[in-house]
Amino acid sequence: MSSNVLEIRDLAVAFRGEEVVRGVGFDVGRGETVALVGESGSGKSVTALSVMQLLPYPVASHPRGSVLVDGQEVLGATEEEMLKVRGDRVGMVFQEPMTSLNPLHHIEKQVAEILFVHRAMGKREARERTLELLRLVGLQRAEERLQAYPHELSGGQRQRVMIAMALANEPDLLIADEPTTALDVTVQAQILALLADLKRQLDMAVLLITHDLGIVRKMADRVCVMTDGRIVEQGPAERIFGAPAHDYTRRLLAAEPKGEPTAADPGAPVIMRGESVGVRFNLAKGLFARRRILKAVDDVSVTIREGHTLGIVGESGSGKTTLALALLRLIASDGAVHLGETPLHALRGKALRPLRSDMQVVFQDPYGSLSPRQSIYQIVGAGLRVHRPELGPGERRERVASALVEVGLDAAMLDRYPHEFSGGQRQRVAIARAIVLRPRIVMLDEPTSSLDMSVQAQIVDLLRDLQARHRLAYLFISHDLKVVRALAGELIVMKDGAIVEQGPAGKIFTAPETDYTKSLMAAAFDLEAV
Repeated sequence: MSSNVLEIRDLAVAFRGEEVVRGVGFDVGRGETVALVGESGSGKSVTALSVMQLLPYPVASHPRGSVLVDGQEVLGATEEEMLKVRGDRVGMVFQEPMTSLNPLHHIEKQVAEILFVHRAMGKREARERTLELLRLVGLQRAEERLQAYPHELSGGQRQRVMIAMALANEPDLLIADEPTTALDVTVQAQILALLADLKRQLDMAVLLITHDLGIVRKMADRVCVMTDGRIVEQGPAERIFGAPAHDYTRRLLAAEPKGEPTAADPGAPVIMRGESVGVRFNLAKGLFARRRILKAVDDVSVTIREGHTLGIVGESGSGKTTLALALLRLIASDGAVHLGETPLHALRGKALRPLRSDMQVVFQDPYGSLSPRQSIYQIVGAGLRVHRPELGPGERRERVASALVEVGLDAAMLDRYPHEFSGGQRQRVAIARAIVLRPRIVMLDEPTSSLDMSVQAQIVDLLRDLQARHRLAYLFISHDLKVVRALAGELIVMKDGAIVEQGPAGKIFTAPETDYTKSLMAAAFDLEAV
């Protein structure tokens, strides 16, 4: 038996004849973790999907190359042959568990299906094995979760289910494609610790695909660096991080968001003030169900000044986004909210509309938040049509073009559509849509979480520049504390709808007071905890 679980030689992948992966070659040894790193579009996931033969054939093809799994060639293998490879020898954990799990089937059915197909288990035996797997991956109250549907689980719980499914047949190789991208830092640390523990228990090899170099530094034995469909450097992780040989690798390692938040005037006018803000949801289902109230935000008070950035951090479900939506009067809330001297809490419907241009939002997913049917001019200019109806078509076009240039895009891109842009460019379009109205405050909800680290750094620099130029106030929500540290002057830490710590960001980052904040900081900056 070969000492390598996976051997890739001179792999090429083409879509409709155009090669997107060229000459890729590397090995994964038994019990070894190899990381495949690079920016979006570098060919990482396409390479991994080639191992599983999950590309959209015949649109996709392999002009040349070899992929051996336990010595067996998989390129060109029949579907029957691949059924014995997938799940049995190679398991895969995908990036977004919510879209990878079937929303129509409960957890037990999704895990047990693998056991029915590959192990021909009976119903009782499959149920016992499913419970064993869910407990193995650390899913709390596993028996209660068997009949739960994916939407009833948190992101971390869904990812644990995905790992359980991938491990169902005890594969020799686990491919983990961005397994922690959408997760909070504490949950991310838990999932990474779980993968490391399972690798040791099962003597399993791991092919880790990620753009997060902090994860790679702690998890990988060897690293392969990809760009433009090629591996430009590979070697032991210690050497790659300590003495990178290729210019691209050096740029990638230097790409982490850096710099200090925009210098803020402590005497600047207050743009927004929330006093004793509360948001409550009735969880009761059905007309006659007993009333059950969830305090999503509980008695929170915040102040945001001109030119300042208030960072809001905490785990999923802590109330970060709910608080921001309440401050912008996008959901009903208790308490008082003022925009300048205007009491927003006293206004409803049409009375709020003229003030909407002063409060803009940049969302997490730049592709999902931009209409694929509208041109960039239509998307960015939509707010001008509503709030600046006095502008003629020519002047409106000029303002949109000016906004694009301000966010670092070419004005000639006005008539293109979102699918013609990269993720970073789409996020610049989303920022242009927000600033074209010259708002006073912008809510940024996880604006960099779906972007590569090099693109994150560019967006952080852009946001700092726009803030200094226009004295913008930012309400910045993120689970990426490295990005928050580079942008926020003030910070609030939320848990279970309440503020557990609040104050100058520098002080909280360097000397957190509460155990909860300390755990967040340890997970984000000191992955030794993993």
